[in-house]
Amino acid sequence: MGHVIVVVEDDARTREGLGRALGRAGYRTLTAVDGPAALAALANESVDVLLTDLKMPGADGIALLERVRADFPEIIVIILTAFGTVDVAVEAMKKGAYDFLTKPINLDKLDLLLQHALDARRLAHENRELRLRLRETSGLKHLLGRSAPMQRLQEAIQQVAATDAAVLILGETGTGKELVAQAIHYGGPRADHAFVKVSCAALPEGLLESELFGHERGAFTGARERRKGRFELAHGGTLFLDEVGDMSPPTQAKLLRALQEQEFERVGGTETLRVNVRLIAATNRDLEGLVAEGAFREDLYYRLNVVPIPVPPLRERADDIPALMAHFLRAFAERW
Repeated sequence: MGHVIVVVEDDARTREGLGRALGRAGYRTLTAVDGPAALAALANESVDVLLTDLKMPGADGIALLERVRADFPEIIVIILTAFGTVDVAVEAMKKGAYDFLTKPINLDKLDLLLQHALDARRLAHENRELRLRLRETSGLKHLLGRSAPMQRLQEAIQQVAATDAAVLILGETGTGKELVAQAIHYGGPRADHAFVKVSCAALPEGLLESELFGHERGAFTGARERRKGRFELAHGGTLFLDEVGDMSPPTQAKLLRALQEQEFERVGGTETLRVNVRLIAATNRDLEGLVAEGAFREDLYYRLNVVPIPVPPLRERADDIPALMAHFLRAFAERW
């Protein structure tokens, strides 16, 4: 069975014509003469898309849009409008409509728009499912061990996860600093948004700046198109800076400004972009020592080190070795 579309249009000729055309395209179509009839159809059917006229007797398309967004947020709403009401249709998009089409309706454009809208909804659903799986596999229960050091670490993670404070994770290579960062993110209020990692040690200075802030087309040799940086991609979520102690002083200065102002410009660009991210940084280096040597900015250090969390090495939690051995044996057995 194809996707279900409800066509809301007070003009009978347009309404029935759209219904027949969509049926030929493989959709199952229901029609409604006004908003109340459309809401009745939505209450009784599993609907994918609502096509609604903007101007109708009684409640108009905007009122119907607001009701659908409140009661049926999964349904895609596309506005049908005359040329003289395009401004109102644009306002409808700000209220949550996916897009609009002007009358007379071009059926090829409508079919393409429906394909794009349904693909976008499918991808959004897949992203939500992926985030749920990531939350299930990235929580505290995956930080194995019941030794006293691990219990202290888990308590610290639980306390800081509920806040929006910047966190600095300290520990040797291989102690699981990224797992700690993920546990903080997926245990907090930003869990439904992106967790974006940047490895500061893996990229040279110029590339790291582009990786963090993005770049405009032509910003440097090889920049053939605009590219979003990790700050943009992490908007609403968490940006994890791994091995932040390896960052060069010029990039440190730009990072500090982005953290202080929650804004930045792409490399080669002039547009100032606003972001809202939680920052978690990690390092295996002695940042206080680097500050004393002048290799790391003191103001950036204090900006990062709001809540320090040390991760104990395995030699300090030998009681956890049996549990770790059992875990890896099970994992290897399942794989091979």
